[in-house]
Amino acid sequence: MPPVSTARLPRGFTFSAAACGLKKSGLDLGLLCSEVPSSAACLFTTNRAKAAPVFVSQMHLRQSRGRMRGIIVNSGNANCATGTEGIAIAATTALKTAWELGRYHPSQILVCSTGVIGLPVPWRRITEAIPQLVQRRRTSAVAFGQFTRAIMTTDTRPKWASASYTIAGKRVRLLGCAKGAGMIHPQMATMLAFIATDASVSSNVLRRALREAAAKTFNAITVDGDTSTNDTLAVLANGASGVAEIRNVSSEYRKFAAALEEVCHSLALQIVQDGEGAERLVEIVVRGAASERAAERIALTIANSPLVKTAISGADPNWGRILAAAGRAGVPFDPERVGISMGGIRMCNKGSALSFNERAAHQRLLGKQVPITVDLHSGKGMARVWTCDLTEAYVRINASYRS
Repeated sequence: MPPVSTARLPRGFTFSAAACGLKKSGLDLGLLCSEVPSSAACLFTTNRAKAAPVFVSQMHLRQSRGRMRGIIVNSGNANCATGTEGIAIAATTALKTAWELGRYHPSQILVCSTGVIGLPVPWRRITEAIPQLVQRRRTSAVAFGQFTRAIMTTDTRPKWASASYTIAGKRVRLLGCAKGAGMIHPQMATMLAFIATDASVSSNVLRRALREAAAKTFNAITVDGDTSTNDTLAVLANGASGVAEIRNVSSEYRKFAAALEEVCHSLALQIVQDGEGAERLVEIVVRGAASERAAERIALTIANSPLVKTAISGADPNWGRILAAAGRAGVPFDPERVGISMGGIRMCNKGSALSFNERAAHQRLLGKQVPITVDLHSGKGMARVWTCDLTEAYVRINASYRS
């Protein structure tokens, strides 16, 4: 993606990044800061093996009653499976950041980490870099770009998205970024993602909007069926646009919610498109199910099937693998009523093969985006999820992640 333009930056936020030596090279520490207290909403991993920063951020969110001043993020070390020392390191990172920013209470700082699990954290490298990180913060496209790179691990490129809308003649801006390429699965959150907005939204309403947006975006993507120990999705709303605070569901809320979903949708698809070793984005639509939940379960089973994903990698129109994956999802349906299309070509009707041009189908599946549609003809339930193909590069990347 091209760099973000200054016009897209929300008012009242600053960004900075530094290289503190957690990674072999490059930026690995980032700071997102609001110049005034912000409403905050977060969603965290559902993995039972949570990293220390997740515990600390959850505690800070409760202590501050959803009022935050900043987020500090490191890449290169997950600070997970590090015991009480890991908790102390995450808490110390927040304390040092809050002090350097202006002697804020440490509960106003969220802490996030990403990287290898189980390694000791060289915490002094982080704390010694924080003063410089605070001094460097700027409201600039360059500073935001550096922040997006500082949070990357196996990502091949930065991921950012923006949206805006107008209320009472005032422009409201939203700007978000994310990291994620592997260990992606919809059990919230699925990655690290941070969204800053100059909208004014109460914490309770912000939580509602974030849950609704995530359900259709970040909770509808999968790369490999794995959920990280560190996943965090956070949004800060500081009200610097000057608009009135959104306190309930209204026309203003719907405008904000639509813009938030737009940003989340773009970031979610960028994550899938940058899936480790991925060459194709796959959209899977399951319709005609007994319920939305049934459709979602089938869609995710198809999306996480190694046989389906490798077929897409080879541009093989093997629709039988899709039917087989749907059949093992644990959802009752009649296979003899199923229709399947790949790449816009109908290949199966009423559970049986249709005649189609194999060569033409192969060419369709060589595209960068591959749609798959499964119609169960058994109800009104529908679900849409996104995944990517499974290539040899995925194995290479994850076989040597620590080395």
